[in-house]
Amino acid sequence: MMDLRLHDKIELKKPHPCGSRQWEVLRVGMDIKIKCLNCGREQMITRSKLEKSVKKVINNN
Repeated sequence: MMDLRLHDKIELKKPHPCGSRQWEVLRVGMDIKIKCLNCGREQMITRSKLEKSVKKVINNN
């Protein structure tokens, strides 16, 4: 289980349609809410699916 915290910056393996791979964690639980740092789009994703798609955690608070 990955240690994700509120306001961590993460990089995903696949880019968002806007071209950015960097996201910010806005909510942590069974579902995780992330926000694209380029276009501002927010998305809810299950923890298991997100953990498979994270390339690296850029910033731990």
